[in-house]
Amino acid sequence: MKKILIPILALLLSFSFSNAGAQAQPKAAPAKKEATHMKKDGTPDKRYKENQTPGAKPETKHLKKDGTPDMRHKENKVPAAKK
Repeated sequence: MKKILIPILALLLSFSFSNAGAQAQPKAAPAKKEATHMKKDGTPDKRYKENQTPGAKPETKHLKKDGTPDMRHKENKVPAAKK
């Protein structure tokens, strides 16, 4: 019985040690996709923050309740073209 039990235990131990070394290696992280939201025509969708250009919105102090500029104030008016 001892002659059979010792080789079986040796085999099990060697198998467990060989798997332990393989599991200890760190796995490589998957490549991260660049998340850019595009329209169907291929242009960037400006509704998302990563596609917006800085300085695209003009700074306005006086806004209506719906968020549009209040044109009654001087800083929101567009200068008229001179003739």
